Amino acid sequence: MKKATALLIIIVTVLFACTKQGSVEGSLRPALGGKYYGGIYRTNEVGELSSMDPPRINDVTSSHIALNIYDNLLAFDANLDLQPELAREWEISADGMRYTYHLRTDVFFHDNPCFPNSKGRRLVAADVLYSLTRVCDARIGTKSSAYFVGKVKGAAQYFEATRVAFESGSEPSIKGVEGLVVVNDSTFVIELSQPFAPFENYVALSSMGIYPREAVTMYGKDFSEHPVGTGPFSFVQWIPDRLLVLRRNPKYWKFDSAGNHLPLLDGVRFSFIKDDKLQLLEFTAGKLEESYRIANEFFGDIVDENKKPKGKYRKFTLLHVPALSTQYYGFLTIDPLFKDKRIRQAFNMAVDRRRIIRYVLRGQAAGPAEHGLVPSSMPNYPYDSVRGYQYNPEKARQLLAEAGYPDGRGFPSITLQLNAGGGRNVSIAEAIQSMLKEVLNIDCKLLQVEFAQHLESIDGGHAPFYRLGWIADYPDPESFLNLFYGKLVPKHGGISPINSVRYMNPRFDEVFERAIVTTVRTERMNLYREAEQIAIDDAPMLLIIHDEDYRFVQPYVRDYPNNAMDQLKLHAVWFDKTPD
Repeated sequence: MKKATALLIIIVTVLFACTKQGSVEGSLRPALGGKYYGGIYRTNEVGELSSMDPPRINDVTSSHIALNIYDNLLAFDANLDLQPELAREWEISADGMRYTYHLRTDVFFHDNPCFPNSKGRRLVAADVLYSLTRVCDARIGTKSSAYFVGKVKGAAQYFEATRVAFESGSEPSIKGVEGLVVVNDSTFVIELSQPFAPFENYVALSSMGIYPREAVTMYGKDFSEHPVGTGPFSFVQWIPDRLLVLRRNPKYWKFDSAGNHLPLLDGVRFSFIKDDKLQLLEFTAGKLEESYRIANEFFGDIVDENKKPKGKYRKFTLLHVPALSTQYYGFLTIDPLFKDKRIRQAFNMAVDRRRIIRYVLRGQAAGPAEHGLVPSSMPNYPYDSVRGYQYNPEKARQLLAEAGYPDGRGFPSITLQLNAGGGRNVSIAEAIQSMLKEVLNIDCKLLQVEFAQHLESIDGGHAPFYRLGWIADYPDPESFLNLFYGKLVPKHGGISPINSVRYMNPRFDEVFERAIVTTVRTERMNLYREAEQIAIDDAPMLLIIHDEDYRFVQPYVRDYPNNAMDQLKLHAVWFDKTPD
């Protein structure tokens, strides 16, 4: 990264002058509605920042930062419902093929040297076209093309043209994506090649942030280190593995319900402490405004059975929310042993998930995965109506006997493959290992491998029984149920990174395909539920728990947008001068 200029150093010094330990950093000023402007929000990321160029973002840390720099056409609120953002309103055609976005006309890019006189200009539809076209451009190393390729008209052809151009060093034979259309400065259209109802969520992803051509032209490959958006905070400084600084965007277009010009904070500072236990220590010392997640070995000492903080932690605010995340063990359904669904069902009924939550996780979970793969936190989804598996040792033994292994006799020793690193994954695995022996008299060995090797083995179909978790990319059941979609399994071998259990049931595929083209949300949810029931009856996975996210915040932090997808959007957060 280039050295900071003198002006930059002055800005950082003014924004982040130290105050006494345990207090708000920076001064507070009265705002409307009893709120306050001011203060620096100090947060930490345990993961690495990979990029601030939206199409190249596919990790949580980068997404957290990008959501505060860029705006999207639409955004998810705390309930994960889609809301207008850069698009003041939008509509979807009756056939589900055309998405029209009517843009706000009062949005300006951050002030930046890429503009004349360093003054950010007004956002127009051409900026949306430029940003979303880059999502499909192989030359920039996009990691987000799959959202558009095969769905947006012409996206596949443009991606292939840019791939060929990159390899040959020439210009692409196709100049743009046919289905991305500027109607006028305030109207933008996306045309699909076929209906795909979950597409409505895609424009709210962090990889779909909007930025100006001028910034990419000026900074080139370094644009990732000089991001320019329209969001609540603008970029100031990044020192890799140490800190990243954002400051308040005084031209931000949003106001809160009291009439305050957002954001209320003066800035945000990200640190990059990799140890979650050290992060918690920094938080309790008053050096951070929040601490995300609690180390499992300490959870019972910090949080009581009612999910309230204990002891010295009572002075802090504990936020928790069921996450859009499920932990499971996959069965390779084409494996000679696990192709028998009675064995898979027996495994599911041999596991006491509630005992695992109580004694292994000490309560740190949203609940047992006793219904389906789609978690209970999925908005508007009839989760409870899916019939899953509960602890039933008698039925488990019966099913195993019907499969030809009474009391486990003759059943071969199996191996559960899980990623290395210890922690809760190993603790859960040891508990399930014990339950399989106790209930079914099955010997199960544990094999820990490095994560990259773990995924490679699973995707290649070389791990008959393995541990994984799945986190939603967006709040639609399709993000989970595509793990069962048979048409994602390669016909002639090869890797299968999504449907890694290689489950194939034409009945599931037919209902699932009807669901993803149904634009009426209630009807789509009912079809998803029908499809999921088909898959769950076949038990291609041993479902374990649905996750719950825990986060401590300082007692003076107000209006924190806690949500099931851990979207860190700080535009409305403020500090109370006189907390309870």
